[in-house]
Amino acid sequence: MCLAIPGQIVKLLDGDHHYAMVDVSGVRRKINIGLLKNEGARLGDWVLIHVGFAMSKISEEQAVEQLRLLNMLGETDEAMEEVLGYQFDEEKI
Repeated sequence: MCLAIPGQIVKLLDGDHHYAMVDVSGVRRKINIGLLKNEGARLGDWVLIHVGFAMSKISEEQAVEQLRLLNMLGETDEAMEEVLGYQFDEEKI
């Protein structure tokens, strides 16, 4: 199943804003935020993440609802498994 998982940006990792650290239900992972260049990404923003890329910004209310729906559908474990699989080359930042 293809999942879009909400996460909150907790740290911007480079000056060009290609990478950020996000918190997804207590798990922190590095993601690519390059697709948000036109929208801009800031600390505290909520984003929808798919395969390690922030696809769009969302509101906190939308993030909470998305997480609730994932839990209700029994997809929380699968979502967290996807998050744990995010890996980007650390030497590029």
